[in-house]
Amino acid sequence: MELNDTQFERYARHLILDEVGEDGQEKLLNARVLVIGAGGLGSPMILYLAAAGVGTIGVVDDDVVDLSNLQRQVIHATERVGHSKVDSVAAAIAAVNPDIRIIRHNERIGPGNVEAMIADYDIVADGSDNFPTRYLLNDVCYLAGKPLISGALLRFEGQMFRFERDAAAPSPCYRCVFPETPDPTLVPRCEQAGILGSICGVVGSLQATEVLKAVLDLGESLRGQMLIYDALGQTFRRIRLARDPHCRLCGDVAQVASLRDLGWDDGTATQV
Repeated sequence: MELNDTQFERYARHLILDEVGEDGQEKLLNARVLVIGAGGLGSPMILYLAAAGVGTIGVVDDDVVDLSNLQRQVIHATERVGHSKVDSVAAAIAAVNPDIRIIRHNERIGPGNVEAMIADYDIVADGSDNFPTRYLLNDVCYLAGKPLISGALLRFEGQMFRFERDAAAPSPCYRCVFPETPDPTLVPRCEQAGILGSICGVVGSLQATEVLKAVLDLGESLRGQMLIYDALGQTFRRIRLARDPHCRLCGDVAQVASLRDLGWDDGTATQV
């Protein structure tokens, strides 16, 4: 595709970057990214991906906008309280960048629909806030060979990971790092423990940047590493993650061909 005059003006700051240029912007416009969750992480992710010109963005969320969301979920507006989050996202993005196609998945993600849902996308970005969804996305993206860029938040801290299957250079998956589901009483969700709203913007923007880097094949990948942000100390740390050769999904002798091999029940839906 060729950029039109309006797009040359809209994306001018990308076009003057040697690492992006016109070819890179066309890659972005042709890219298809699925964002899981239109909440604290999904909000800045979607806004920045849309502003950058990622041409097709799928959004998965079956919730409605609540007044308590607006402290951190910056894509939504007071006037859209009570509306479905995916409709709210579509309205916001139409005002930001009419180039972008928003595909609304107003449903819960689960083993019965996740494979079909990710099939048409190049990259999956996880902005969910619960462990079942994180494990499910890790498993399905590994099996499908899709890059997964995952974030997590709690109180004053955020984490980001990138998981990507590569036979030539195996790297850890989410199950290598967390073989067993953590005790939810030890790792409460944000509605139980609280969250400083601006942290969502920091980590969600970092996820958007990692997505753009993946589309453009730029810079150093976060694959096989964890990035930790501590807002109170205003510090970032990078930790190299070890691959577990005994991992039940990606280990040396693992023989997993489907989600069912990992015990997922087609009738189970997770909550974003």
